[in-house]
Amino acid sequence: MDATSVTCSTSATALELDELIDSLVASHRSFVDDLPYVGSSGCLAATRALVKEEVGVLDARLSGEEDRSHLQRLEAWLEQEMVRLEPWFDERGEPRPSWIVGRQVLPLCDRQRLIMTSALDLEPSDPMISRCLDPGFDLVSLLVGLYVRDETRLAHYALDRYLRLSGDYSLMRLISVFAVCRCLAGARRALQRSESGREPAFRLAEIMTECRRYLDLAEQVSNFRFPPLVIGVGVSGSGKSRFMAEIVERLGAVRLCSDAERRRLFGIDPQAVELDEGVDIFSAKSTERTYQRLASLAGLLLNAGIPTCIDATCLTRAQRQLLRQQGEARGLPVLIVSFEADEATLRERIIKRSGEYGVEPDASLAVLDGQMKVFEDFSPDERRNLLHIDTTAEHVGDTLALLVEKRFNLSYS
Repeated sequence: MDATSVTCSTSATALELDELIDSLVASHRSFVDDLPYVGSSGCLAATRALVKEEVGVLDARLSGEEDRSHLQRLEAWLEQEMVRLEPWFDERGEPRPSWIVGRQVLPLCDRQRLIMTSALDLEPSDPMISRCLDPGFDLVSLLVGLYVRDETRLAHYALDRYLRLSGDYSLMRLISVFAVCRCLAGARRALQRSESGREPAFRLAEIMTECRRYLDLAEQVSNFRFPPLVIGVGVSGSGKSRFMAEIVERLGAVRLCSDAERRRLFGIDPQAVELDEGVDIFSAKSTERTYQRLASLAGLLLNAGIPTCIDATCLTRAQRQLLRQQGEARGLPVLIVSFEADEATLRERIIKRSGEYGVEPDASLAVLDGQMKVFEDFSPDERRNLLHIDTTAEHVGDTLALLVEKRFNLSYS
């Protein structure tokens, strides 16, 4: 494994995590004509070929009965899942070269702390690089590399940022399959390091430990969980988005942000600073479409076994009910988290935020006034699964994470 105590020198010779995610999103949006492309019968065929090769190599190198039994269970699970998920593979289109093809191999850093010597945890000689696969394998390579290094919070953050910017939520139907495949490749790579015959005994033991760590991670990924749905409720300045992001980063879930999905409905980049003045993305009809999209995406993620957090104001009972139904109709646990602060604090936060962005706060304060008038109190039915959070209290993030984790046992660390 890479040592994480080393410091990266400069941004010219390393990638920060945000830079890498943004580059992956930009790359996956369109094909790159000057990269080599090999046609295939589709992503499912490419994934099957990858599984066959990785399992074959591992089967020839693993000697322990328990290790081989572990591999056989994973192979059977993969075959079963690829059959079950065939319609979703068909939706993904044709495979394509990895993001890493044609690029300089750079280390990955987090605030100048070295995380991995290769940004996607792929060595230049790794046969995976020469394969055309679903673009999701690029993201999964990053996530697996982070997880096996115990960089769990960074992995959660990376997944959240990638999905929010790309909108590729359909990837989540297949991400477990891709992750298990990538774990097999990691185990195979570890074993191949021992083939030189010059490794001392203690290094051989380390290599087997690394191999088994990938196999254990694959086993963890393949275990289905009953995912909860967490619905955040709060007006502007309540701290809702900040603390919902912290839940995602600390406990592992996919966050659906109303702001990002509202913009996506109108073909606007979620990171865009200025909006087209001729388009009203905040009309009543636009808001209704946004919540319908959030509900649809929540259903997709829950069907895939993915814990889901909704980051939206959710001011009306009808909006909250539309979202709640996605979990309740599937027999899954639902939690509503109300993020609250006194009005003076809300206004103070909005004024401060406006100053940071160099804009007049009047419009934002008017939005707050409108939201407070629209808000509908929680019904008796909602109160059965309601958690009130005072965001002016100390250690709010820790308290919230512990409460949610206790309620759902939602820990992926």
